[in-house]
Amino acid sequence: MSEYKFKTTNIHGRSYVQVHERIKFFRQEEQYKHWAIKTDFPMLTADEALCRCTITNLDGKIIAVGHAHELKSGSHINKTSFVENCETSAVGRALGMLGIGIDESVASANEVELAIAQEKAPAPKKPAAKPAAKPAAKPAAKPAAKKETPIDMEVIWDGAIQYIKGATDKRQAYDKTMEKYGDKFTDKQKEGLLKFVG
Repeated sequence: MSEYKFKTTNIHGRSYVQVHERIKFFRQEEQYKHWAIKTDFPMLTADEALCRCTITNLDGKIIAVGHAHELKSGSHINKTSFVENCETSAVGRALGMLGIGIDESVASANEVELAIAQEKAPAPKKPAAKPAAKPAAKPAAKPAAKKETPIDMEVIWDGAIQYIKGATDKRQAYDKTMEKYGDKFTDKQKEGLLKFVG
């Protein structure tokens, strides 16, 4: 068994091994000679990364796997390096699954530091709440309808006769009367007024 002494980072009273320490150990130990660390990104967008790290032995057999997920908006560091941080964390976790540098935690110092940075990062701004919709304005009250005084058809009839009789242009007088009151007269009344037109 190796007597390798891992350098650790103290975070909140606990010691964590950094990923580079795990990689250094993996690369120098005879038991891992010709083993491979492979990473791939099952998901990679402009804002999000998911990395899988696979450690295989000399025969190509998978011995350990680690995953990591990062958001570009996750921390200040991630704004420019979320893909790299994601890969580093996946490698650290895979090496941890292999048993390297896990005396106190599978999580590496890098992971813990990123997690703390994400906790301290300001929460993404929520879109400003839309102001509450104003209640629909009540439609303007219609002016009170003028009460129509009942039409005294006898008065209109007499007025129509006088109007047509006294007009110079009787046909025009008749037409104006029909425009205004035609729907109120019966057919007999219309014929009677037409007699005055001549």
